[in-house]
Amino acid sequence: MRKCSLEKINEIFAAIAKNAALYLPVDRTDGSAAYKKWEEGTVWSNALNTVRSPKDFFFPQTEDLMRFKTKGKTVQLEDIRTEAEAFVVFGVRACDVKSFDILDRVFLTEPADSFYANRRNHGVIVSLACTRPVETCFCKTFGIDPSAPAGDISAWKTESDIFFEANTEKGKALLHTLSELTEECDDGAVAEQKAKINAVMEKLPLKDLSTKGFGGGKTAELFDAPEWDELSSACLGCGTCTFVCPTCQCYDIKDFNTGNGVIRFRCWDSCMYSDFTKMAHGNNRLTQKERFRQRFMHKLVYYPENNDGLFSCVGCGRCLAKCPISMNIVKVMKKIGGNKGE
Repeated sequence: MRKCSLEKINEIFAAIAKNAALYLPVDRTDGSAAYKKWEEGTVWSNALNTVRSPKDFFFPQTEDLMRFKTKGKTVQLEDIRTEAEAFVVFGVRACDVKSFDILDRVFLTEPADSFYANRRNHGVIVSLACTRPVETCFCKTFGIDPSAPAGDISAWKTESDIFFEANTEKGKALLHTLSELTEECDDGAVAEQKAKINAVMEKLPLKDLSTKGFGGGKTAELFDAPEWDELSSACLGCGTCTFVCPTCQCYDIKDFNTGNGVIRFRCWDSCMYSDFTKMAHGNNRLTQKERFRQRFMHKLVYYPENNDGLFSCVGCGRCLAKCPISMNIVKVMKKIGGNKGE
């Protein structure tokens, strides 16, 4: 384990940025935080988390896949794939680090998504322990420890210092480049901070939220539950929950005619939209109830059934904070399954 004074944090950032693009949370004018490329003068945000998750770095909201031109029966293809730049995402919280495991199982399962894999290979994740968990946090429900974030390098920030511990070969290589700015240390201060974080987690209102009643094999039991009618009745189908979610992976593929050829691109989509997966015969989920049910059944039943019990939620709380009608996965878990009556 290594540490340096927070007074040197900009020297740390400058050293990282010499060899790779560096992104870190920065305050916006509305008081929220978003990831921004570091340059001299950039101020690291103290916000608990960003509004949008860092999944954008590996699975961007819009992305060109290929270009092609057609002439008669001839199609001329252009492969536009390029090597991603080397980059570092700094200050990623434990919940968001876990989301990469969930996305990896989707995009890196054979046949692997080459666009996603390219970015994963070139990206380094520096995580940061959560010193101030808030009432919307429930990551521990899904086995995530906010005091011990994973990633290539784990970091802990105290009032005066920042501590680093490498977890992967990529992390060791990056931390080695910072050896002149950091010093070897014991883990006493980090252990103390871990205890404080876990004490806060025990006081949060969602600390007892359970996944009991969900998971693989629950489709027949939960699919026709009458509670879906009430839960979905107020849903606007706006898709806000899916766009702030760090684990949602649905996308659409579209063609755009530029007048000088066609660009095929993909963009995020949402299972909450009425035209999601719409085909020539129409849509296979005609009601908002069906679409609402699909979203939460996927996260709590379908995904864990196909991924060794791993749930497709990390308890980051973004959907709790951003849903305009205050409907979210916590209310679903409390209404259906093992949290009834809570």
